[in-house]
Amino acid sequence: MKAAVVRDFTAPLTIEDRTLPEPGPHQVRVRIEACGLCHTDIHAARGDWPVKPTPPFVPGHEGVGIVEAAGHEVRHVRVGDRVAVPWLADACGRCDYCVTGWETLCLQQHNSGYSVDGGYAEQALAHGDYVVPVPHGVDPLDAAPLTCAGVTTYKAVKVSGARPGSRVLVSGIGGLGHLALQYARIAGAETVAVDVTDEKLALARELGADHVIDARTQDVAAETQKLGGADAAISLAVSSASFQAAYGALRRGGTLVLVALPAGGKLELPVFETVLNGTKVVGSIVGTRQDLAEVFRLHQLGRTRVIRESRRLEEVNACIEEVLAGKVSARLVFDLR
Repeated sequence: MKAAVVRDFTAPLTIEDRTLPEPGPHQVRVRIEACGLCHTDIHAARGDWPVKPTPPFVPGHEGVGIVEAAGHEVRHVRVGDRVAVPWLADACGRCDYCVTGWETLCLQQHNSGYSVDGGYAEQALAHGDYVVPVPHGVDPLDAAPLTCAGVTTYKAVKVSGARPGSRVLVSGIGGLGHLALQYARIAGAETVAVDVTDEKLALARELGADHVIDARTQDVAAETQKLGGADAAISLAVSSASFQAAYGALRRGGTLVLVALPAGGKLELPVFETVLNGTKVVGSIVGTRQDLAEVFRLHQLGRTRVIRESRRLEEVNACIEEVLAGKVSARLVFDLR
C-alpha cells in the first residue's frame, strides 16, 4: 500500500510502498478515502512540539474510509462501514478522565498520526472502539476535515459557553475558524470574525459573521470593545500576538479559549486585570467520540459547510508549503479514492 512517511524531522515526507497491515483482535483496517491536512500534521512532521513522535511514522488524524477487515473482538463497527479515524486513536477507558466524558485528557492515550500511524496512507489500522461511524450522505471529503477541524472547534465553542445572545469572537478564519464561526452561529451567538487576509475576511462575511475585523489595519481589542466586548474569544490563529489581541477583546467575565498551538507560543497575562475582570483562560483540545458524532449529525442535517480543496497524496510536501504560505482557503484534503 502507498503511504506518506516521515523519516526525518528535517527532510520532506517520502511516498513509500508498505506492507498491508493486518488488524489485531480489537482493530479494524480502514481503506482510506480521504484525509485532511491539519497544521498539527506539519508540527508532527517537523518535530516542533516538546513531546515528539518517533520516526518513521505516517501522519494524519482526519482519515475517513471503509472498514475492510476487523479483528474478532470488534463489535462497534462492521466490514463495509464508513468510519472516521480521529486524533484520539485510543485511551485507557478506565481513568477518571475516560469515565467522566474527558477521554481526550487520558494520560495513556495514543494519537493517530503521532504515536501510531495515521491516515496519510491507502490503508490504516485503528481501534474498533475509537473509530466513529460517518452517517449516510456525508461526503468523505467533508467528513475528513470534520474529524479534527470540526470536532476541535465544536468542542471549543462548547467550552466557551456560547449561548443565544452572547458575543463570540473567532480569531483566524481558516480550516478551523470557518467551522468555529458556524458552530457559534448554531449556538445562537453574535459573531465577530478576525483575520489578516482579504479572502478569509470575505469568507467570514459569506458564512454570516455579524462583524468582521481586519487585524492588519484595525485594533482587534478596541474594535470588539466598541461592540461591548466578547463573552468568549476562540483563538485559532497560529500566532502569539493573536492570543493577546483576543484576550484584550474580552468583556468582564469573558472566556478566552486557546486552541491553536504555535511552536513556542506564549501568552502573558496581566494578573491584576485578569483577577479584577473575572477573566477565564482555558485550553481546549479536540473533542470526544460523542462530540464527533454530533458534528457529523449537524453536517448531515445541512447545518454546516466545509470549505476545502482536494489534492493527491503524492503532493503532500507541496501542500505543506501551501499551508505554511497561507495560500489555502480553508482546508486541504487528500483524495485517495
